Amino acid sequence: MDRLRLGVNIDHVATIRNARGGRHPDPVRAAKLAIAAGCDGITAHLREDRRHIRDDDIARLKAEIDKPLNFEMAATDEMLGIALKTMPHAVCLVPEKRTERTTEGGLDAAGQHNQLAPFVARLNDAGIRVSLFIAGDARQIEAAAKLRSPAVEIHVGAWCDALSEGKREAAEVEWQRICAGAKLAHELHLEVHAGHGLDYASAETIASLPQIVELNIGHFLIGDSVFEGLAETIKFMRAAMDRGRKKARA
Repeated sequence: MDRLRLGVNIDHVATIRNARGGRHPDPVRAAKLAIAAGCDGITAHLREDRRHIRDDDIARLKAEIDKPLNFEMAATDEMLGIALKTMPHAVCLVPEKRTERTTEGGLDAAGQHNQLAPFVARLNDAGIRVSLFIAGDARQIEAAAKLRSPAVEIHVGAWCDALSEGKREAAEVEWQRICAGAKLAHELHLEVHAGHGLDYASAETIASLPQIVELNIGHFLIGDSVFEGLAETIKFMRAAMDRGRKKARA
């Protein structure tokens, strides 16, 4: 079984920078530190309102890092143009609302098939690996396959929230949905990723699912790095994922 990849989202380094203005802390420097500490790629979300990552950050990440760049974006003409100009390794299409603090729920790939299809096609034609950020529901996963998206990222936020709030029954329901979704996506020949709200414990648990090949984690890592340092935090996360992966092999 292949090693589970860790993508580090550096959005919230930019959030800290933008809280005061100026150039520090530099998210590109954080990306380089994360790579040196052992992550497998960098994720950055360029939002319409530029609340954290800016256009120049994306350009610098593409030019300066030596690991894959996963560019999160809404399905808009503006973002498609930036993606085709930047040519990141991957694009993850996500839902986006100006009023949300963070991404709320997954894309409605089934209901928005006609809207999403040209974006997936253009990115595929450009040689950029596409993933859709969706709930682990059969309807959405099947829609992703019909859209010819090579990968899906399962939104695991509801499961993580239930775990952190001690809601065991709700967490179990969400966990079963994630397990079923990962299995179905794999059967449909989609590459399966997961993200949103993961910490050390939940990352270790989800790493035991053999169908999942990549975890994308940001807010928790950046938050914990305030206390532990970014390199140590990533090493702790890598160790948790490796422990979970061993359970998948057992």
